[in-house]
Amino acid sequence: MFALTLLSYALLATSALARPSGLSDRLARRAAGSHLTRPLQRVASPEALASNTSHVEYSSNWAGAVYDTYPSGSFKSVTGTFTVPTPKAPSGGSGTYSSSAWVGIDGDTCGTAILQTGVDFTVSNGRTSYDAWYEWYPDYAYDFSGISISAGNQIRVTVTASSTTSGTAVIENLSTGQTVSKSLTSSSALCEENAEWIVEDYEENGSLVPLANFGTVTFSSASATTGSGSIGPSGATLIDIEQNGKVLTSASTSGSSVTVSYV
Repeated sequence: MFALTLLSYALLATSALARPSGLSDRLARRAAGSHLTRPLQRVASPEALASNTSHVEYSSNWAGAVYDTYPSGSFKSVTGTFTVPTPKAPSGGSGTYSSSAWVGIDGDTCGTAILQTGVDFTVSNGRTSYDAWYEWYPDYAYDFSGISISAGNQIRVTVTASSTTSGTAVIENLSTGQTVSKSLTSSSALCEENAEWIVEDYEENGSLVPLANFGTVTFSSASATTGSGSIGPSGATLIDIEQNGKVLTSASTSGSSVTVSYV
């Protein structure tokens, strides 16, 4: 696990993040700084197991759409809107399971830095909770305060790089009218090579969390801005999660949307 402290804060977040349920053990882990997104971890393609025949790449931790660089300029911002799902334990499972939906810049061909923001979905013995967060990898994720999130809410997530070492993360709850933002700086410079719309099996305390059945997450109004204009996700590479020889997701793009389904 990384023990780095690379973020310096230019703005203070507002207070009082509401959650649908307690989960005190999970909150203690998050307060200790244990949520971490790793760069894209590719795995060998188990073509015989794939549920999505148009699929291109497989990963142990990411599912969604990723630009592996764009010839017309560096990525400056990424945005998308999704409906918060109700996470469930996988069939036959018990205990605590999580997944995370986010947008970001870098983390694929540029694996040394990621500017990202998103929402975690957690189910623990039938109780659900949601965490809105921002992260500039290789530092850990930090929770936003001042925003409450529930299943069914429409959430817009946006990251913007104002330079390779500074940027902003914004989460808007379009259902409640709440907005939170954070200005960030880091000594780990972005390459601005990658843009992504991702559902992730993230890391806590050095290992991937058990992946929740998140149903389907669709990033609508998805776009990325480069130095030469805006593009949609249709030209991005599709990524699905594969673990222990099983493909767990099915990702697709259509126009200005990215859909990731748990399978």
